[in-house]
Amino acid sequence: MAEPVRVRRLIEQEGQKLQRIVRRGSTSTVRFRRAMMLLASAGGNTVPVIAETAITGPTKLGQPFTRWSIRKLAEHLRRNVARPIRIGREALRCLLRRRGVTFQRTKTWKESSDPDFDAKLGRIEYALTERSDRTFAFDEFGPLGIRPTAGSCWAKEGKPDRLPATFHRTHGVTYFHGCYSVGDDTLWGVNRRGKGAVPSLAALQSIRAARPDGAPIYVILDNLSAHKGSKIRRWARKNKVELCFTPTNASWANPIEAHFGPLRQFTLANSHHPNHTVQTREVQRYLRWRNAKFRHPDVLAAQRRERARVRSEKGTRWGGRPLATAA
Repeated sequence: MAEPVRVRRLIEQEGQKLQRIVRRGSTSTVRFRRAMMLLASAGGNTVPVIAETAITGPTKLGQPFTRWSIRKLAEHLRRNVARPIRIGREALRCLLRRRGVTFQRTKTWKESSDPDFDAKLGRIEYALTERSDRTFAFDEFGPLGIRPTAGSCWAKEGKPDRLPATFHRTHGVTYFHGCYSVGDDTLWGVNRRGKGAVPSLAALQSIRAARPDGAPIYVILDNLSAHKGSKIRRWARKNKVELCFTPTNASWANPIEAHFGPLRQFTLANSHHPNHTVQTREVQRYLRWRNAKFRHPDVLAAQRRERARVRSEKGTRWGGRPLATAA
């Protein structure tokens, strides 16, 4: 295996000149980057070594902190006994950027451990694709507190809309128990003071009332204990309601989740409701507006087909009178 390419040993004047370019910067970006690379190579280290150090946790290298700052990383490289690297903070920042190493927020994640993961997702997919006109979704949204909530809005440049801050919150919280009809693309629900089996059953009963024909329906809901108690299961069997639970740690499979985002953005964000009564009234106003404006693509397509059928059978009317048709 060939040895990695390195710059020859620098004389003192060359090293000092490169150091000045790196520390003070240069009007030429190319000149600055070349000087930085030569200086790093002359120190006996390659760029990948520096990048690898940056993505290695400081605790693994014996440092008493959990993440690097540019200053701490540069100091660590300089004090490295085995391979000391002298590099400026700005040069180090540019080097890491070129190597694809950026400063990012740490993220957490959960992997579902549900042994029936595939079976549950398969049943949900069947309900959404094959029985969409008889499929519903249910979930709780909250907690919803009474406090000024930051958001976004149109405002004059340099003069953002401001909301007062509160320190004492004595109104408590509520939870929106939302129900969504997949086939009709309608969203409804009520605000309650808490979660549990009783409000969950009430929401399921409202869903059953949306299809009073007695034929089976499907309800997608999260895999929570409040959703699958013995009372709820008995009621579901008696009323021909199939409960399609999402897998553990996979609530994203519930189709109602996508509709909670707009609900938050257009009723809670950028708001300052004085109490729960006003907040609930605003939520219900938005739901009425939403259900009147939006319709599921399948519903819209069916309506267009029906209008086309009526026009083809009776002729297109304008002002209540039939238009002349070609012979």
